[in-house]
Amino acid sequence: MIKELLQEAQEKMDQAVVHTAGEFSLVRTGRANPGILNRITVDYYGTPTPLQQIAGFSVPEARMLIVQPYDKTSIPAIERAIQEGDLGLNPSNDGNVIRLVFPSLTEERRRDLIRMVRHTAEDGRVAIRNVRRHVKDDMEALEGEISEDDIRRGEKDLQGLTDEHVSKLDELLEHKEEELLEV
Repeated sequence: MIKELLQEAQEKMDQAVVHTAGEFSLVRTGRANPGILNRITVDYYGTPTPLQQIAGFSVPEARMLIVQPYDKTSIPAIERAIQEGDLGLNPSNDGNVIRLVFPSLTEERRRDLIRMVRHTAEDGRVAIRNVRRHVKDDMEALEGEISEDDIRRGEKDLQGLTDEHVSKLDELLEHKEEELLEV
């Protein structure tokens, strides 16, 4: 019973770490990253379609991203979607591809992004601690069916899982901060 609860906690904590890493990838650094376009949807023949399904991406230079649509007639719709996506990027096209040039970040903007990333990391930590709290409550509800020693051992293992996942988040945060401070 305790093992099942710990397995469930492991899965949910893993999901929290993956979600937070995904949120980090959406934060724009001074470097071109196709992940920033993951949430862009294009009105493709009247259907909202994820940009990844209708175009390929390449990064020829550190601060340039090229979007190559599979269907050239979709270029205006893709440009419109990128402009409306509030990414701070101005797309330019030559009739075949769309070029996105990432402007270098100012020091003030870097600090703002670091604050935002730290807040995102804290949300991830809170999610992990919430999983711990719920599983701990479930373990304590088993009192009577399982010995108190087994429950205490389970809680100790649960705390170890929590510490492990929080340290993973801290590593991700440290890496993202270094990436943002890189000039």
